[in-house]
Amino acid sequence: MITSIRALLTIAICALLSGCSVKYSATGASIDQGAQTVNVRFIENRAPINNPTLSQKLTQKLRDKITAQTRLTQVNENESKADYEFRGAITGYSFSNAAVTNVDQAATSRLNVTVNITFIKRIGDKKGFSQSFTRSADFSANQLPSAVENRLLDENIIPGMVDDIFNRAFANW
Repeated sequence: MITSIRALLTIAICALLSGCSVKYSATGASIDQGAQTVNVRFIENRAPINNPTLSQKLTQKLRDKITAQTRLTQVNENESKADYEFRGAITGYSFSNAAVTNVDQAATSRLNVTVNITFIKRIGDKKGFSQSFTRSADFSANQLPSAVENRLLDENIIPGMVDDIFNRAFANW
């Protein structure tokens, strides 16, 4: 009698679990089952002040992260029907004071970058987004912005921004 109940319970649990599916990934990325392609279009620089290499670096880092951490293949930029598509524009690029000393002199300065991204899904639930992402990095006010700008972009701002965009699109954070 007990073995019959155990057998029936085991079959019921197996039947229940076979109807559920969970997608796991080592990177935390959640990709729709039929998705195979992605198109990360060139992210234009529309900021009033700009760094001439920022668009290319940001676009390439986003492409690299997606192809390295998902099974998606980057398609030609002219391809209009990729399963996932990213479009964007850098809309803000500015330097500001982050901290002031007691004699009204800047102690720390900050580089701020804002990019607007539109994510289009043509597969699965088709729920994309359009969102602004902002990142900043501080540096000593004693340094010239031109002396630290590329290092701040390469080491702090671009990697952080790419992570934010990737997580919003694929990790549902």
